[in-house]
Parts: sequence; structure tokens; C-alpha cells
Amino acid sequence: MKNSLALVNRRLWLQGGSLLLLLGTQQLARGASIVAVRVWPSKDYTRLTIESNEKLEARSIFIPEPPRLAVDIEGLDLIPALRELVAKVRSDDPNISGIRVGQNAPGIVRLVIDLKLPIKPQVFTLAPVAAYQHRLVFDLYPAQDADPLAGLIAERLAAIGTVPVPPPVAGVQNDPLGNLIAQQQQQAASKARPLPSVPTTVPPAVTAAVPSLPSVARTPATANPPAPRPEFDNGIRTPEFANASKTDRLVIVALDPGHGGEDPGAIGPGGTREKDVVLQIALRLKDRINQQPNMRAFLTRDADFFVPLGVRVQKARRVQADLFISIHADAFFTERPQGASVFALSEKGASSSAARWIADKENSADLVGGVNVKAKDSQVQQALLDMSTAAQISDSLKLGSAMLGEIGNVGKLHKPKVEQAGFAVLKAPDIPSVLVETAFISNPEEEARLRSESYQIQLADALMRGIVRYFGRNPPLARNRSV
Repeated sequence: MKNSLALVNRRLWLQGGSLLLLLGTQQLARGASIVAVRVWPSKDYTRLTIESNEKLEARSIFIPEPPRLAVDIEGLDLIPALRELVAKVRSDDPNISGIRVGQNAPGIVRLVIDLKLPIKPQVFTLAPVAAYQHRLVFDLYPAQDADPLAGLIAERLAAIGTVPVPPPVAGVQNDPLGNLIAQQQQQAASKARPLPSVPTTVPPAVTAAVPSLPSVARTPATANPPAPRPEFDNGIRTPEFANASKTDRLVIVALDPGHGGEDPGAIGPGGTREKDVVLQIALRLKDRINQQPNMRAFLTRDADFFVPLGVRVQKARRVQADLFISIHADAFFTERPQGASVFALSEKGASSSAARWIADKENSADLVGGVNVKAKDSQVQQALLDMSTAAQISDSLKLGSAMLGEIGNVGKLHKPKVEQAGFAVLKAPDIPSVLVETAFISNPEEEARLRSESYQIQLADALMRGIVRYFGRNPPLARNRSV
């Protein structure tokens, strides 16, 4: 009898062992199982995410020489899904040169991220939200931030032609921005020369979706404003367009393509992602803005990566933007809603229930995209965003009205007037700011239009005319930059 029981137990054990082999390593990992690994490279920062069915705990240390980040992840054994991170690092990643992964101890995986430059790492976890389960996030920020305003001025100076930057004087602190402005003042006479052609570049992620963008044909910067390009005013030269070209300083328009990276935004019935089409539209609009004398576009993101709402505002303020335009393409529960809308900030609540619903939806982007709530300056940032002024809202309504009128010439409007609600991304206290919902991506017809190159061009032209019309009636305020 005992021998029979032993034989049965042995068979059961063997069957169980066969089952364990069939399950594979991912199901056998201690504790959590890996759902997906992702890498989002950009010049601003690189994000890595490890998505799992259970919360992961991690300990990290940054080693400066050579620069690398070592992370011990508890509750895991080395599995093929983790090795996918190695293959996902691109050679053109501005921050990461490679990733190594190994089993440091039973139930502990060590991840070593080799870096191209010193970084300021943030390692944090995100609770399940939307389509995501638990996420372990690595945000790798360059230790030395670039100066975006100096970059815009340098770009403009390169277009009009200047002498090389003089070397800094001994004993005097070097001021790159001051040098650039001084150069422009010394080279004022060169503005009469024709501007060289500047090629437009589109990030690789966008090139596939946009076969070709309109070529940029620059015009000479003369004392008299040039005739407007036909695609900007449909052949009608307006006084507003002419007046807007006469400003004697660099006018900066901040363009904010919504969502990005971990946050796809709304998704249409055909699979079109909001984050993709709004980036394409923003790139087209940037093209048009950069053709204007003394005007430059600045993008809060120029590729597929996530930018928190507060950081978008900070970026615009850092370049001293004259306008802030956030571009979106929302979705609704049904296919019926259609048409474009323009929104400004409200101090007294939403102007309609629909405006409140859209604002709540857009304000949840940080939850989906993933923000490190333990960042030290989060409370300071929020205090800054609560300082919006009545004057800013008044100017935003004027900008919104100018843009809404132009958008109505190329497509349907959801509402005939500018609506208001508490959009977090519009809370720059000193920059007229609007949010443009270009269409309802949940409507199949409007989704098809958003994917259309011709409609994207029409929409970019309409937005450009709205910007010029606003500046024609509301000249830019004086700033401490004369380029």
C-alpha cells in the first residue's frame, strides 16, 4: 500500500514539474510579473518604465565616474522581459549609452544604466491608472539644463547671419544670452540681407506619419513688411497681418502638443492617437511661425515623450513666451460630438458642463503620464500656477476669439464662442494662454480629417492667421530681448 501511494505521489510530482516547465520563467518569477518595458528618449530627459502586475520596490544609486545609475529591484528574478530593456535603447538616445541587467541575489535584479552624461535621476512608482498596471519609473534628467531662450535667439541670429561669439573677457562672468543680443545689435545692418533657407526637421517618430511638410521659404527682412504668403491669409492681406510684422524684438510663441510618451491622450475608433496628430499639427504651425520676421516658435515637446502639465507652463515662462497655445483632439463617450473648440482659463468655474468635463479630462494627464509627486518643488510649482491674473485671462479671451474666428473658416465649430474652465496648463500668470481642441477624435469623420495632411495644413494656416490677427490688435509688450 505504501509503495502504491509513493508511486502516485511521484507521478503527481513529475506532472507538476512538467507543468512548471510549461509555464516558463515569467510566471515563475518571485512576486511580480513583468507586463511591459518601455523607453522614451528625448533631449529633455529619458524615461524608462517597467510595468508589472504588482508593485515593485527599488533602491538606486548614481555613480558619477563613469556616469551610471545602479538600481536593485526587489521581488523579481531575471526574466526575458527585463532583457528587452537592453534592446530598446536607441543609439541616438541623448542620455543613455546602454543597459545591463543581472541577478544580484535571489529575488533581486540589478539594473545598471550606463549614461552619456551626468544626470539627475528620479526613481518612483505609480499606482494602476487607465490602461496601466503598476509602474516603476526612471526619469533621467541631464544635470546641466540647456537654456531654451538662448537657443531660440541663437537660432534666429544664425538665420540672419552674425559674427562669431567673442571670447569672454577675463574676470567677467560670461553671459551667453547677453553676448547673443549684443551680437544682434552690432549686426543690425545685416537684416537687410536675404535670409538663407533653413531646412525643417521632423523627429523620426513623426516622419512616418507625415510624408512631407511644406517647405520653408524665407523672405528678406526689410524695413517694409513682406507680403504675406497666400496660405496664411487665403490671398487677403489684412492690416493686422502687416502690423504684426513691424515689432522690433523677437516674439516667441509657445506651442504645446498635448499628452505624449506614456500618455497617448484620446484614441479614435480607427486607432489614431491624440498625441501623434497634435504633434504633427504643432510642427506644421511651428513651420509657419518661424517664417515670420522676428517671430519664433518654441515647442514644449518636439517628439513622443511625456511632459507634466506644470512643466509645460514652466517651459513657456522660461523662454518668456508671448503666447501659449496648447493643441489637443479630445474624445467623447459617443461619436456624435464634432467641431473645434477654443478654451481660456476661468477664475470663477467652467462656462459650461462640457467645458468642465473637458478640463477635468485634460487635467488628469499627469495621472496617466505619471508625475513624481515626491519632487521637492511640487508645492512651489502649484503655488505659482495659482497666481493667474484677470489681465491674463482677458488677453487669453482675445487670443481665443481671434483663433476661433479663423478655425471656423476651415471646419465646423463645436461652440461659437471661447469657453472657459480651470485648465491647469493655462495657468501661466503672465502669458495669454489658450487650449485648442482641433476636433473630436472619437468621431470617425473627424478622426479621418485629423489624419489628413490637407486638413492639418488648413488648420495650421488658420491658427497662424489667428496669431497674427491677435498681435495686430494687441502688439507684444516690451521684453528684455531685442532680437
